[in-house]
Amino acid sequence: MRAVDRGPLRAACVATVLVAGLAAVTSPSRAATGCETSVPYTAGTEGYSAFRIPAVIKTRSGDLLAFAEGRFSGLGDAGNIDTVVKRSTDGGCTWGPLRVVLDSGPNTSGNPAPVVTARGRIVLLTTYNAGTATETAILRGQVTPEQSRRVFVQYSDDDGTTWSAPREITADAKLANWRWYATGPGHAIRLTRGRHAGRLVVPANHSIAPPAGSSDLGSEAKYYGGHDLYSDDGGRTWHIGYVDDNPDGYVNVNESTAAQLPDGRVYVNARDQNGTSPAVRADAYSRDGGRTLTEPFRPQDSLTGPVVEGSVLQPRGRKAPLLYSGPASPTSRAIMTLRVSRDAGATWKPALTLSTLPAGYSDLVQVDARTVGVLYETGNAGPYENITFRRVSLRDLGHQS
Repeated sequence: MRAVDRGPLRAACVATVLVAGLAAVTSPSRAATGCETSVPYTAGTEGYSAFRIPAVIKTRSGDLLAFAEGRFSGLGDAGNIDTVVKRSTDGGCTWGPLRVVLDSGPNTSGNPAPVVTARGRIVLLTTYNAGTATETAILRGQVTPEQSRRVFVQYSDDDGTTWSAPREITADAKLANWRWYATGPGHAIRLTRGRHAGRLVVPANHSIAPPAGSSDLGSEAKYYGGHDLYSDDGGRTWHIGYVDDNPDGYVNVNESTAAQLPDGRVYVNARDQNGTSPAVRADAYSRDGGRTLTEPFRPQDSLTGPVVEGSVLQPRGRKAPLLYSGPASPTSRAIMTLRVSRDAGATWKPALTLSTLPAGYSDLVQVDARTVGVLYETGNAGPYENITFRRVSLRDLGHQS
C-alpha cells in the first residue's frame, strides 16, 4: 500500500539477518566460537541512508533475527521508513542479507517489537504513520486518525523466512484520547511461568490529549505515558494491560522494556521523558502478567545515563542476574554499558562497558546458556553510524552457571 488508508500495508518476505559491533573496552573472555562483535547494519548502505531502532530475538531453530528501521532520507523519525531484518545462523558472528518485512511506501512503518510464541510462531508488532506526520504534529493532534499512529501485527510460521500481510489492531490497542503511540521498541516477551504462562506481553508507550479547556498543546513531556499490550492466544487478539499516564510532570513514562522475573512477576523499566524526577529511568512491577501494576512507575535512581531507550533481559539459569543495556554517560548518548541487578531490579550496578564511543538504542537477547547478545546503535562520530552486535559471556557479568 502506498496511499494512506485503512487497507493492509504491503509486506515483503524476510530471510537472513544481522548484527555488528565495536571493539570492547572491557572484554575479559571470548565466546566459544571465537567471535565477539559484528556489524549487521551500516548507514548509507543497502539502499538506506540510516538504520535505527534495533530489536533482536532468537527463533525456535536457534537463529537470531535482528530487526531495525531502514530510513531512506536521513535520521528523521518521520518519512519513508521500512521495517527490515537480517538473520544470523551462527550466534551473531555473521549476518545474511537485508530483507524488507514491511514497506508502506512513502510512509513510516517501524518500532519493531518481535516475540516468539511457545509453538515457534514469530509475532511482530509495528507502528505506522503517514510519512508527512511528525511526532510533534501527532502530539498536538494536528493530523487525522488515518495519518496518525496506528498499530499492526504480522506473523511468521517458518522461522522468519516469510511473513503474513500486516493486520491492523489499532482499535484494540489504542484508546480514543491517545495521540502519540509506539510499540517497544525492542523485543517483547512471552511469559513462561505462573498462571499466565504463554501470554505475550508487548511494552508500549503513548501520549494523552490535554484536558478540555487547557492551554497546553499536548507536546509537553508530561503528557507521555506508558502501557502494555497482551495476548493470550498467540497474537490473534490483543488487549491493553496496565496504563500509567499521570501528567503531574514528575515521572513521564516513555519507551519501555520488560522481563519476567524468576518469581513470575513482570518487571518493567522505562525511559523518563524529561520529568522533574532526578532519575532518567523509572520502573514498576506487575503480579498479574502485565494487566495491572502493583504501584505506579517510580524513579530508578541507580540507573544513570541520558534520556534514551534501554533494554532489560532475565537470562535463564540459576541465580542469573537481571540485565540492563543502555548508555551510561550522564550527559550524552555514549558509553554503552551492561548493568546487573541481583535484587529483581530494585538496585543496579555497572558490570561491563562495551564501548566508550557514542551509543543510542539497544536490545538484549540470550544467545545460548552461557552467552547474551547486545544489538545497539553506535559509531565513531555519532551514535547512528551503524548497528553493532556484541556477544557477552554471562561469566563476564559475574554469573557462575
